[in-house]
Amino acid sequence: MSRINWLEILGWNFEELEDLRFTGFSYIKQGQYEIATTFFEALFVLSSHNVYDLQTLGALYLQQHNYLFALNFLERALKLDATHAPTLLNRCKALFALGYKKQALLQAKALEHCAERDIAHQASALVLAHS
Repeated sequence: MSRINWLEILGWNFEELEDLRFTGFSYIKQGQYEIATTFFEALFVLSSHNVYDLQTLGALYLQQHNYLFALNFLERALKLDATHAPTLLNRCKALFALGYKKQALLQAKALEHCAERDIAHQASALVLAHS
């Protein structure tokens, strides 16, 4: 079965996707995570290989305590960009929430040496909280 090209069917291009992304991000800024999730789910259907959309969808599911969905989208994002520190940190948080403490601690300890100070500090806090 071939994958449906919704962009072609809708006659959409980059501009329409950017409009959806901007609207979804606006809802995130307002704390309306469920509404934002709907926009980013649509973006995933329309353009499933966009790392930003995958990272954002994973973070949204994490925020809503839907840890399995969060981990799924964060893993997909990391397949496209294995070094994105915020995604690695969110993956670590999802792993802790799901009870994968050993794996989460290993990742958190690695992130303690991250060049991004905020990520490193959050990773250290996770290590302290779960050790």
